[in-house]
Amino acid sequence: MRWIDTHCHLDAPEFDTDRKEVRQRARAAGVAQIVIPAVKVDNFDDTRNLAHASGDCYCLGIHPLYIDGALSSSLAQLDQQLQQHQADPRLVAVGEIGLDYFVPALTQTPLREKQEDYYRAQLKLARKYELPVVLHVRRSADQLLKHLRDLRSVGSPWLGIAHAFNGSDVQALEFVKLGFKLGFGGAVTFERALQLRRLVTTLPLEAIVLETDAPDIPPHWLYTQAEARAQGVAQGRNEPGELPRIAAVVAQLRGISLETLARATECNACEALPRLGALLV
Repeated sequence: MRWIDTHCHLDAPEFDTDRKEVRQRARAAGVAQIVIPAVKVDNFDDTRNLAHASGDCYCLGIHPLYIDGALSSSLAQLDQQLQQHQADPRLVAVGEIGLDYFVPALTQTPLREKQEDYYRAQLKLARKYELPVVLHVRRSADQLLKHLRDLRSVGSPWLGIAHAFNGSDVQALEFVKLGFKLGFGGAVTFERALQLRRLVTTLPLEAIVLETDAPDIPPHWLYTQAEARAQGVAQGRNEPGELPRIAAVVAQLRGISLETLARATECNACEALPRLGALLV
């Protein structure tokens, strides 16, 4: 079996002391490819260089959580980078982009309008360079869908992934109708995540991809309770090598074999990010 971690911030500072070992552990666990999304202009080069060094792939985009620090030139820089590297087989998408209505400041003027402007502009760049998109979805599914519909070309569906999806059944199916796969990771391992676990069970198998979002969203076996954190116990660090164990939870919930899930989610990831397939040969 081999696995695709469709969303992992391997460039994050949490991995600075042992990044090579983290990737080695993931490879030993069967993780054949990791998709490393950039989050701001300042880490475009690092993300690209890391993907090439580790044999993985990457996305370029401006994350909504970094919109406040984005300059007037940031979108032009993204455009230039996408043009410069459009022939790079390891550049698989525009991302991580999207909308975040969880952080209070991002729900208010001027950042609410700014993040929507940046999201829409980056969708247009994805169309310009014929690339899929990797979406950040946090309390923003309906507005994300609105802009996707607005910019959809006739007869040309979107491709990409709605990462760490945690919306409703209706919203999930609307993303799927537009051409997206939905990313599931460590959050689905918590028994109290009833809606999410039901969703990953009832969605068509062809709609699902797997991810860790490492070092974030640790599965339950790495999660440190608030009481322990208050006493100085560090939060468990997620890493891509946890993906097969997360996958085992998903397979159990769906009542299918791990092998069936591995084959399906690999195929789904390659459909969402077409350049990925050539990297798996």
